[in-house]
Amino acid sequence: MHYREFGRTGWKLSTVSFGAWAIGGTWGAVDDEQSMRALHRALDLGVNLFDTADVYGDGRSERLLARLRKERSEPFIVATKAGRRLSPHIAAGYSRQNLVSFVERSLKNLSADTIDLLQLHCPPTEVYYTPDVFGVLDDLVRAGKIRYYGVSVEKVEEALKAIEYSDVQSVQIIFNIFRQRPASLFFQEAQRKKVGILARLPLSSGMLTGKFRRDSLFASDDHRNFNRHGEEFDRGETFSGVEYEVGLAAGEALQAVKPEGMSLAQMALGWILMHEAVTSTIPGAKTPAQVEENVSAADVPALPDATMAAIATIYEKRIKSHVHHLW
Repeated sequence: MHYREFGRTGWKLSTVSFGAWAIGGTWGAVDDEQSMRALHRALDLGVNLFDTADVYGDGRSERLLARLRKERSEPFIVATKAGRRLSPHIAAGYSRQNLVSFVERSLKNLSADTIDLLQLHCPPTEVYYTPDVFGVLDDLVRAGKIRYYGVSVEKVEEALKAIEYSDVQSVQIIFNIFRQRPASLFFQEAQRKKVGILARLPLSSGMLTGKFRRDSLFASDDHRNFNRHGEEFDRGETFSGVEYEVGLAAGEALQAVKPEGMSLAQMALGWILMHEAVTSTIPGAKTPAQVEENVSAADVPALPDATMAAIATIYEKRIKSHVHHLW
């Protein structure tokens, strides 16, 4: 495992971390004991950041991480998120009362006195233009309820606005071979301001593992079944907003250019880590085997220039027109 500086926090994060959305829910069947084995295996392999949210299984994944803390002695960092419990999910809901309530609930789920990193959970764009919201987060830091705070965003424009606030320590953003726009202006500005970047959806909901086929089926409670066109939340959260058939075809093209001895998933994660602005990538996992495959990407050799160029060409020809202008 390798580690990188996380913005201005003083933390060094594992370059491959653990995304806990899948062990909470909306990714098909999940078993808590298997999830715990996956979490333990991640720690065994040097992972030190676990990313979750209060809505993942209505607190289920937060409670599993609390259990992990009780069962292991080594320190690790938990990043959780707040805001998506709002119904309707509107900017006015990001009030002091609601944010404090969400934080207290997460503290209870995590069996903790302080949240390591609290992230606003993809709030409406208007929230980024509401300084009072960030003032509430400052107050929660002063009160010792949270150590640091950041944001999880849908759009590059939201990320750029968020880092105008001086105490935003991190931005979590969709960044993968199918969603390359963040690598230009936003990455430059984040580096200039020493803001940590967490790359989420690194495998594009599994599309970049090469394991799906045209006849692959997903469970009724799996967002890859029910949210392909944004029926429940932002369309970009499912397969990066790329139509299933388009993604499959691009994945086949990527298979043809991956270095020998490297899986498509390893290449996809390795491609993200070729960008030095990224602190950590947070693929999800439900089993120890998935953790092992994800973590193995931390040690793959740097991708050759020819591979990077081939990936860029595939994006330009097959993907860019579908997503680049939207997020």
